[in-house]
Amino acid sequence: MQQRKIAVIGLGYVGLPVALAFGKFGQVIGFDVNSQRIAQLKAGIDITHETNHEAFQHNNILFTTHPADLKQADFFIIAVPTPVDQAKNPDLFPVLKASKTVGNYLKKGDIVVYESTVYPGATEEMCIPVLEKQSGLKWGKDFFVGYSPERINPGDKNHTFTNTQKVVSGCNENSAKIIAEVYSSVVSAGVYQAPSIRVAEACKVVENIQRDVNIALINELAMIFDRLGMDTQAVLNAAGTKWNFLHFTPGLVGGHCIGVDPYYLVNKAKQVGFDAKLIAASRLINDGMGDFIADKALNLLIKNGCILSESTVTILGLSFKENVPDLRNTRVVDIVSNLQAANVKVQVHDPLVDTEEAFKEYGVDVMDEALLQPAQAIILAVAHQDYLEKGWNGLLDLLENERGVVLDVKGVLDQNKVPENIELWRL
Repeated sequence: MQQRKIAVIGLGYVGLPVALAFGKFGQVIGFDVNSQRIAQLKAGIDITHETNHEAFQHNNILFTTHPADLKQADFFIIAVPTPVDQAKNPDLFPVLKASKTVGNYLKKGDIVVYESTVYPGATEEMCIPVLEKQSGLKWGKDFFVGYSPERINPGDKNHTFTNTQKVVSGCNENSAKIIAEVYSSVVSAGVYQAPSIRVAEACKVVENIQRDVNIALINELAMIFDRLGMDTQAVLNAAGTKWNFLHFTPGLVGGHCIGVDPYYLVNKAKQVGFDAKLIAASRLINDGMGDFIADKALNLLIKNGCILSESTVTILGLSFKENVPDLRNTRVVDIVSNLQAANVKVQVHDPLVDTEEAFKEYGVDVMDEALLQPAQAIILAVAHQDYLEKGWNGLLDLLENERGVVLDVKGVLDQNKVPENIELWRL
């Protein structure tokens, strides 16, 4: 068993599972600047629903907001967000701030591993200089650095931190070996040692760019088939009979990974004089799907004889993904804003999200189901299990006189059981 004293900096979707995994075998310092989050974790409550109360039992974690507690550690794992700014440029402020905090407590022989998604070269070019400045130590000599990209998939209970193979890397052969040993002690799926930090950084963005590009292709096909009056899923089901067909579905692309990470490589490519046209175009397509869905809803309302200024649309689901409360970079808000711009009354419901956070981040008032007024159209934007269990009957209850338009963004409703007086459209 590895003998390193672990500290995890950032206890969100990524950091908490990491801390809990190591905490089963020895004391871990779990640090986060969010005092409310720390109070919840001390009580065994994870509002992200990625872990349950039992996961906190028999777990030796010191949850803290006090940076000085980090001095006890000699192996630091930084797992803070790496978003983009309004101009879609990488925002490294959180990871640089975390680097500064860790740098204050670095000692000779310590190791710092980054899990936050960045562009190739960011760890060495941006983060390490901060560690050196704060600590007064020299990397590669006094302390060592590695990179191990996170592979947490929110809401996925099958592919977890411990049973998903971990990519690791280090600044030299010895540090890479130690980092591999540390992660191997808790990751049952084993580790893959990348030849360099840059390769490990690049593999993470490539994983998400590949999905983004493929989804963009399917989204573009969906828009073409819609104009042709064809059902996209029927086409995909037929094409899917080919043994080497890649199965992707159309939809909104948000969240903290696929909707963000490609911009990191696009930005880095520009720095070296390359225009990443395909990656950028894929982002443009996927970021525009909310506009497309809203326009479709407006056209269907008009087609059904509705006056837009007198119409109500109920949107079911606000989080970026089914069965998670995560609101980061949700593209459902694009549907909301486009409908409101057309003077349509919009009602939003989501059984999982934090209503205060939704209003603070997006100005969206998430309503209780009992307060929803009868609508002329419903957009099933996020396929939460709660909606699937209620099925068509649940939707009919939300429509005026049990008639109107239903837009099924994820194609989860049974199109063979469409009730009378309902017009179903699906992406």
